Amino acid sequence: MNHNFDRAPGAERTRNPPTDPGAMSAGGDGDAKAKIFNQREPLRQPRTSPPFADGAVSTTGDCKRQSNSQQNANTNSMSSPKERHEVDPVVKSSKLSANAPEFVPSGFNLYEEPTYDDSEEYYSEPTLAEMVTDFLGHLSSSPGSFESDVEYITGILNNGVTTEELLQELVELIYTQSTAIPNFSYTGARLCNYLSQHLTVSPPTGNFRQLLLKRCRTEYEQRDVAVRGDADTQKKFHSYVLFLGELYLHLEIKSGKGQPNRAEVLLGALKDLMNSLFSNPVDANLICAVKLLKLTGSVLDDTWKESNQPHMEELIQRIETILLDAQCSRDVRQMLLKLVELRSSDWGRVRTASASSNATPDNDPNYFMNEPTFYTEDGTPFTAADPEYAEKYQEILDRQDYFHDIDGENGNEIYDFEDEMEPEIEEAFENFCLESERKRQQ
Repeated sequence: MNHNFDRAPGAERTRNPPTDPGAMSAGGDGDAKAKIFNQREPLRQPRTSPPFADGAVSTTGDCKRQSNSQQNANTNSMSSPKERHEVDPVVKSSKLSANAPEFVPSGFNLYEEPTYDDSEEYYSEPTLAEMVTDFLGHLSSSPGSFESDVEYITGILNNGVTTEELLQELVELIYTQSTAIPNFSYTGARLCNYLSQHLTVSPPTGNFRQLLLKRCRTEYEQRDVAVRGDADTQKKFHSYVLFLGELYLHLEIKSGKGQPNRAEVLLGALKDLMNSLFSNPVDANLICAVKLLKLTGSVLDDTWKESNQPHMEELIQRIETILLDAQCSRDVRQMLLKLVELRSSDWGRVRTASASSNATPDNDPNYFMNEPTFYTEDGTPFTAADPEYAEKYQEILDRQDYFHDIDGENGNEIYDFEDEMEPEIEEAFENFCLESERKRQQ
């Protein structure tokens, strides 16, 4: 095979390496091979690799590096060891090379211990607003903890809310949370009632309840604009309406030694809000009105009846007019019909008799309401209200033979289950008894 054909640099450098360096000049054939190898320019090291140290020995048996060393030892054009270790100045000065000094950001001392200013506070106590916000979030996720937590937070507020600005901020936080989160309106109304009775701070501009009602009045005055606004404006207004309904049910005003009363100002406000909702009978406004009447309808109806005010009848008439004229969706129309039906049934309430001892089938229509329904042999239903109830019920007892075996001594019923069980059930029952006895003996 001809060894003079051009190969890739470094390919098969160890094909015929001489075992003795002096053999290259001993014979003619050796001289010819030496000249052939000496014609190749020695490989230079890569720019990015570090130089080899003097006297370093390869432990991996790199034949290529050993062959280059033997070839360079027999030629005058071979570089000296010092020259072989020199690195390109560009590589040497590059910060990306392995020879580059350690990278340290400017202005940073690697060996200097960090110092801290003792006067700097790394932890600060939460502000009152942060504490209230966290508490409201806790109540929103765990409304069942209201009774156990409200007294604690009220004590903190009595110590922290000392100025009119802080009280105004507290009112705004509770109002925002109660109207922004629909499911929090009930808990928010309860919280407002509790704070209005137990919060001691009372600046000249008004106490907690008075500032809260002022804040609600701000939205109340924008009602006619809000019901005709865009979707976001209407959604925000509807949340306010439902919160005001909860507030009317829960906010109590104590006066002297009598029973606490509801805020009368909210009673008139709710009537005006519903009239505003019905003035623009789109689906969103009608749904909000239905929700409000389901929530407060029975209380409003009773209050207006006591004062001989026909406001509820007027609202029902407006609903019936909307059912005839308005272009509402089928689902909303069904909701309005159900609401009218609910009001006709006295808001789903069942009036109990004044005295249960005086209740009879003649004076109490609900006398037999909770009685069970029985069926005769031919499938005819009957209850205790049926005139023939006693006779039919006795027939059922005779047919069923409920009292066929009764122990006369203690009155315990004795049943013969073996006569009633089918073979498969009887076998399963026997296996169960055997297994229970085996486990008991263990």
